[in-house]
Formats: sequence, structure tokens, C-alpha cells
Amino acid sequence: MDKKIKLSILGISFSQVQAGAYALIFAEENGIRRLPIVIGTPEAQSIAIVMENIKPPRPLSHDLMVTIFKELNIDLVEVYIYKFEGGAFYSELLLSQNGRDFRVDSRTSDAVALAIRTNSPIYTNETIMREMAIVFDERT
Repeated sequence: MDKKIKLSILGISFSQVQAGAYALIFAEENGIRRLPIVIGTPEAQSIAIVMENIKPPRPLSHDLMVTIFKELNIDLVEVYIYKFEGGAFYSELLLSQNGRDFRVDSRTSDAVALAIRTNSPIYTNETIMREMAIVFDERT
């Protein structure tokens, strides 16, 4: 199994690849590679709202999920972006409830929207970084 690489969200920009979509840009912890992931407009808005500290008048779907997690004593331990296949990234949520762990398949955009709301770490692996990341060296 590949070593897990911790990611942080750098930002969201318009996608240069897909019209009407956005690119969620991740940075590897202590590294120079950036991982862009194309996401749809509603998902980008859900993530951007949290990044900009905007409180919607009513809970969004991801806010509702976080409320359900709290009420049921479920912790989002981590998000793991584990595969890229057929033009899509695959992710899973590692959830913990009363000492039991559960892995749940998730769209990457939904997983990130939940992680950003719960301050949960986001990871990927070396294979994805090697094949999909862009090297960005700010020193040059």
C-alpha cells in the first residue's frame, strides 16, 4: 500500500479543463506538488462558503450531515482520496462511532466538503500524486 500523503486545500479556481466546473487545488504537506481536482459548481459553492466563513440562512446538505454526525456521536477521522480511474477520483470517509470504525465510499467533492466543516485531515497516496499532481516550486 502506498504511503499516505496529507493534503491541505489551497483554493478553488475556474477549471481550465472543463467549462462550467471548478478546480479544487490541494497542496501536499511539506512538498511542492499540487493536486487539482475538478468539481461541480454546487460542490465548489459548498466548500467556498466554509472557506469564506459565510453562514447560509439554512443548513446546506453538508451542514446537515455534520449535524447528524454530532447527534449520533460520529467522528470523521479522515478523508482518503485513494484512486483515479475513468476520469474520476475515488474517496472514502473513515468514520468512528463508539470505538468502531467504518469506511464509507464518497464522491471526493462531498468528502472534502465534510472534512472542511469538521477540520478533518485529507489524505491521498503517492501513486495519485505521481500520476496526477503538478510540481509547483515557489523558489524558482
